Amino acid sequence: MAVETSHPAPVWNDPSRPLATRVAALIEAMTLEEKTAQLYGVWVGASAQGDEVAPHQHDMEEAVDLEALMPTGLGQLTRPFGTAPVDPALGALSLQRTQARIVSANRFGIPALAHEECLAGFAAWGATAYPVPLSWGATFDPGTVQRMAAAIGRDMRSVGIHQGLAPVLDVVRDARWGRVEETIGEDPYLVATIGTAYVRGLESAGIIATLKHFVGYSASRAGRNLAPAAIGPRERADVLLPPFEMAVREGGARAVMHAYNDNDGVPAAADRQLLTGLLRDTWGFDGTVVADYFGIAFLKTLHGVAADWAEAAHTALAAGVDVELPSVKTFGEPLVQAVKDGRIPESLVDGALGRVLRQKAQLGMLDPGWDPVPAALRGTDPDDPDAVRGKVDLDSPANRELARELAEKAVVLLGNDGVLPLAAPRRIALIGPNAAEGTAVLGCYSFPMHVGVQHPDAPVGIDLPTLHDTLTAEFPDAAVTVARGTGVDDGDLSGIDAAVDAARNADVVIAVLGDRAGLFGRGTSGEGCDTESLALPGAQQQLLDALLDSGRPVVTVLLAGRPYALGRAVDESAAIVQSFFPGVEGTRAIAGVLSGRTNPSGRLPVSVPRGPGAQPTTYLGARLAQASDVSNIDPTPAFGFGHGLGYTTFTWSDLTVRSRQASTEGEFGLAFTLGNSGERTGTEVVQLYLHDPTASVVQPVQRLVGYGRVSLAPGETRRIEITVPADVASFTGRDGRRIVEPGDLELRLASSSTAAHLTATVTLTGPVRTLDETRRFHATFARQASPEE
Repeated sequence: MAVETSHPAPVWNDPSRPLATRVAALIEAMTLEEKTAQLYGVWVGASAQGDEVAPHQHDMEEAVDLEALMPTGLGQLTRPFGTAPVDPALGALSLQRTQARIVSANRFGIPALAHEECLAGFAAWGATAYPVPLSWGATFDPGTVQRMAAAIGRDMRSVGIHQGLAPVLDVVRDARWGRVEETIGEDPYLVATIGTAYVRGLESAGIIATLKHFVGYSASRAGRNLAPAAIGPRERADVLLPPFEMAVREGGARAVMHAYNDNDGVPAAADRQLLTGLLRDTWGFDGTVVADYFGIAFLKTLHGVAADWAEAAHTALAAGVDVELPSVKTFGEPLVQAVKDGRIPESLVDGALGRVLRQKAQLGMLDPGWDPVPAALRGTDPDDPDAVRGKVDLDSPANRELARELAEKAVVLLGNDGVLPLAAPRRIALIGPNAAEGTAVLGCYSFPMHVGVQHPDAPVGIDLPTLHDTLTAEFPDAAVTVARGTGVDDGDLSGIDAAVDAARNADVVIAVLGDRAGLFGRGTSGEGCDTESLALPGAQQQLLDALLDSGRPVVTVLLAGRPYALGRAVDESAAIVQSFFPGVEGTRAIAGVLSGRTNPSGRLPVSVPRGPGAQPTTYLGARLAQASDVSNIDPTPAFGFGHGLGYTTFTWSDLTVRSRQASTEGEFGLAFTLGNSGERTGTEVVQLYLHDPTASVVQPVQRLVGYGRVSLAPGETRRIEITVPADVASFTGRDGRRIVEPGDLELRLASSSTAAHLTATVTLTGPVRTLDETRRFHATFARQASPEE
């Protein structure tokens, strides 16, 4: 039912008035307590007994009297679906009733904005668990990611959610970091384009996308979670910031979440130069900045830059943080009292409040006809919970199909001696800790692994076929023998002999290894699950080595949240298949690749190390970061960024360059012919890398500046035209400004960072050019029709 309002409507309730007028009038009418109430959230049902889903949750979360808070209003409701298992329809009904109470209790009738996690799908019980962001990166396919995000957003919006806490735009700097699975990859351009596509999809469904973590979280020392970062100004500007800038400028993101880390002694939540100077004043961001959970209070407890809660609130507000999440700690009574005492100017509160109210007005939440009934409940009887139960499907066939498409495009075939695709094997030994584990496809921000593990008596809520299930269906005439061998991380060696016996009695061995997602040490991958080494967890390498000694061909399959060094398996496995937590349809996708039903087209979004200890390193290294004769540590990867094989072959030929010279404000034109020389349809991922041999500051040896997926039938050729603006060669100069310098460049057309096929040497001419925030981000790909068309 619609919320009734008095007539005539006050200015703030009048949609015909200018937005700024409405917001200003409402601020003028509010008391200080009503103002600050809009700047914090409440987390109903959160536990204070331990670090369940947020860092230091036991220190920060306290019992909240929601009824006592309601008369002054409430800014946000934290995770009404993502805190405990609840039937989605009943959750929507509960949220509707809570919103009705909030609206009726405060004198302006302002509802709360409800937010949820949505990193690998809507983090709600029974919702589709899509592949994790590292798999999004492996697709090199922004279009499919955008469609996925739109589907996630529609599901969230249908049950009354307004804001999603995704995507993560941190660029991987050290693969030991537990949250690598939440990232899109180690290249800023890939992260930027895939992340921006996700933002567009979520925002198209009416959900506020929240960029996180701004900025530097992934550059923590030694890959430790919530640790200090040591970032130089150029690394920050040229590697870590571009994904956020693109998502703001091109994606239209309406929220940004500050990072937990400090950089050079300044916590992100206290960094006015970052949150106001760069984000708002330079980039023109006009949305809200929200705190990572408890991040404002951490200014006192973890960073030591605030003496009390009020000073923490003052510091964050002055920097540009608008909303305290997940619950009230500093923006409530401590902030109110400090303003009344004259310690904090009320203008800081009004500035943040203006942005919060503007966003609520844009969502229609200040309109007199605002309806608290979510779309999923319309036409049902809200007074009959039993009639509502089960009426909302968050794991629809359309969702599963989209999850399958994304998972298939994300599977990366790292190596293959010809054993794949499998040719009707009679006996398969399926061995490893992830061979028959349904949850092995899920990341730490999927509902079952994030929340469900705290409720072991509750059903998982979604269908999770194991690889044993899907392989049995894929090869119905084969005898599939399963042996666990060892656990993911228990170090148990007692099952290895039995696993080797099973291998010796098989035609082919499929070793299914990798991670178990979790939080704060409860898994081998995920938030707070960092690692000292990139060796496979537990005794998995010992199991793999024993299988390699069995004399049978071993196909190594990885269900993991990060890349791992595989030791001798890199050279001795018959094939290696990498999948980064591929979601509910992941095992079907892998089975399809093993059988050849699917021709793999995934490419590595992160390098796979040859050794477990050469960290931190990424393919973006400068010359001094490469292997040399003055260090005994060789960081050369086993498989480089962008690598991936398929079941067909491609030819690259006939490179032409429209002009080998262009001014520093011009562009280059390239064209070449790509042909499928194999026997089946396949997809090549054309990658364009830039090499700048001489620059005024040290540059990476190469960096990705463009890419495109091209699907070709056997014998088909296609002419690919690429326009490369000089802007993509820009970098941060010695004086801190972004510049394009004259000089020679190499443009490398490649199938990976380690496999360049065609190279054009071009020259930029003219003066050094300074760029601003309107620079061009993209090299553009145009595909001419093939002769067959």
